[in-house]
Amino acid sequence: MIKVLVAEDMHIVRGALVALLQLESDIEVVAEVANGDEVLAAARRSKPDVAVIDIDMPHKDGLTAAAELHEQLPECRTLILTSLGSPGTLRRALAAKVGGFLLKDAPAEKLANAVRGVAAGRRVVDGDLAMAAWDTADCPLTTREIEVLRMTADGADPVEIAAELYLSAGTVRNYLTTIVSKSGARNRFDAVRIAREAGWI
Repeated sequence: MIKVLVAEDMHIVRGALVALLQLESDIEVVAEVANGDEVLAAARRSKPDVAVIDIDMPHKDGLTAAAELHEQLPECRTLILTSLGSPGTLRRALAAKVGGFLLKDAPAEKLANAVRGVAAGRRVVDGDLAMAAWDTADCPLTTREIEVLRMTADGADPVEIAAELYLSAGTVRNYLTTIVSKSGARNRFDAVRIAREAGWI
């Protein structure tokens, strides 16, 4: 019997996932949680073989929760569920050592098979998405440029970023100009969009 923890913040979706998995004779849902902060504690209590985790949850996102499970409970494998099927998101998920990555619009039977595959120690990833991630270029931004872009994405202006990073406002503007150029964006806000879609921030 494969023991499963389901982490999903939307109650109806979580209920549907649990119901689908409980229909399988070899799968038992042993815990359900509604936010990322609860995943590790619930996994410690229920000892699941696989944690099925939504990527976009309150308090702590699914990838952070998956990385914590990998580090602190490596015997619990993780399967990320998402509606965000971008290659960059997949690359971030693989970097977090998840066992599987499945889109929420996948057919129902794919979910149970993905859980079985992950429980058996296999990497389960949608083929088309894997090829797209393989073909996506590595992030061209430096660590400092990513830091500046993240703060921009959070709404900080160049003066605020400069104060936070102990830089001059002119240096921050230079970073933003370089970021826009490297990402092929129209402006800094477009650069934020491009970076998010690519999984750079």
